[in-house]
Amino acid sequence: MQQQTQANNQTPGIANMNHGGHELFDLHEVLSCTINVLDQFMIFRQYVQDPELLDILDRQYNFTLSQYNITAECFTTGQKPSQETSTYMIKEMRQPVYGIKPTQPKKPNQSLSDVKDAGISGHMLGLIKAHASTLTMTSVEVTNPVVRRVLASQVQNFIEMAYEIFLYQNKHAYYQVPQLEASDMQKMLTSYVPATGTPQMPANNNAGASTVH
Repeated sequence: MQQQTQANNQTPGIANMNHGGHELFDLHEVLSCTINVLDQFMIFRQYVQDPELLDILDRQYNFTLSQYNITAECFTTGQKPSQETSTYMIKEMRQPVYGIKPTQPKKPNQSLSDVKDAGISGHMLGLIKAHASTLTMTSVEVTNPVVRRVLASQVQNFIEMAYEIFLYQNKHAYYQVPQLEASDMQKMLTSYVPATGTPQMPANNNAGASTVH
């Protein structure tokens, strides 16, 4: 039986069977969510007014599409994809703006004519953040080493994409970042210090115990 199992594992025709059951459901969710991100970005595009936001949307759409293709390929074959995973680079890195300044109160749109870049970028950020979380939760459950690596490599990229959208929103005061008073911030920053010395680990209670057969 063992020899038969080893032979099956080495048969090229069943290479795509090296997935766990839970993994199959998780990957279906990941790929479906990726399609949802792509479809939503396509819908958003017609409402974008700012060329900078349009550039972000198009670059993130193209990158997400490439990651979808790589993931779908290695999931189907169970083998290394034909293309290497790539790294997403933020086009314009800037320092966040801290503090709150007055803005108009927000309310739900009354019609499609009310759709603006602030709302579109907010939807984009929500989708990308959610997808980064989904990729993270799934990658720690995957048994296939290739698929696990492909998913894990995407997590940092989607974090970068989310941060790029945040920077855009922050620049236009769509996403403002409040800060604590200086004294309160200092207290919070100094609430933890590094551990020093060598921890005195307790002895393991099972050390030297006889083995029961």
